[in-house]
Amino acid sequence: MKIIDMHCDTILECFRDSNRPLFSNTGHLSIEKMREGNALAQFFAIFISPNEKKTMDPYEIFNRVYETYSTEIQINSQYIGEALSAEDILRNEKEGKMSGLLAIEDGVVIGEELERIEKVFEKGVRLITLTWNFENGIGYPCSDDPEKHKLGLKLFGIDAVREMNRLGMMIDVSHLSEGGFYDVAKYTTKPFVASHSCSRKLCNHRRNLTDDQLKVLANKGGLVGVNFCSDFLEENSNYASMDQIIKHVKHMVDKAGIDSVGLGSDFDGIECDLEFKDYSGYPNLIDRMSKYFNQKELDKICRENALRVFRENIGR
Repeated sequence: MKIIDMHCDTILECFRDSNRPLFSNTGHLSIEKMREGNALAQFFAIFISPNEKKTMDPYEIFNRVYETYSTEIQINSQYIGEALSAEDILRNEKEGKMSGLLAIEDGVVIGEELERIEKVFEKGVRLITLTWNFENGIGYPCSDDPEKHKLGLKLFGIDAVREMNRLGMMIDVSHLSEGGFYDVAKYTTKPFVASHSCSRKLCNHRRNLTDDQLKVLANKGGLVGVNFCSDFLEENSNYASMDQIIKHVKHMVDKAGIDSVGLGSDFDGIECDLEFKDYSGYPNLIDRMSKYFNQKELDKICRENALRVFRENIGR
């Protein structure tokens, strides 16, 4: 079973440490581990971390980490190819390669300059997580404060949604306020995603989606990728088990439907221990999931749902 994983923070770690190549490293994700774990495609997020923002502005961070991403894809071109569309993913697969897709985590990179969305699109970005844990020009992050959680998109944020729709770039609502989520659902004309989120019904964390949000996401043809962080899987947990992950997948399938659930590990962005260790353990998770889902359903969760949403955004 080939995997499309919607979110990892690995490329930032490669940027931070020149002695941590993408091909082989001690983190959750590497080319070697992806090959062992049956990867089809990986969304590599350029995370705009507060650590880097101490010395660089967000757009500079993006450009510098982008250079690392481009270099790593080139160095490892025997094993992985850049993908700008669903067709590229399938073409790479036929050539025996995995695919890398570029994402941005935190729309702070855009500032309030709409033209930057097209600039990063031209560099290969196909998904933007609209916010991280801080307010930006697009909107507000999720919050434990009910009033702050209700805050919606800013006017620029609505314009950004429309521009992303025009270009065919996926809109990601993981980390976004609940008000912002419903604004995205209101204004987008294409399916949107929550690339790395879990169920709030099962774990009452501000980062997770309510049952109503799951239904709204599904009604727009969207996709939620289950996050492997223990904080989002079970309250007061520091260990992510396969059963915890599957419990969330089952619940989200029940509420959103089999066509709207996928995988969004958050590898190298989570600090908890994992029962299956890292990307190389993905087959163990899928084998456990096969007790609850048939092959057609597993294929949708592992790859087909992500391919569909990609196609419906980019047009091919």
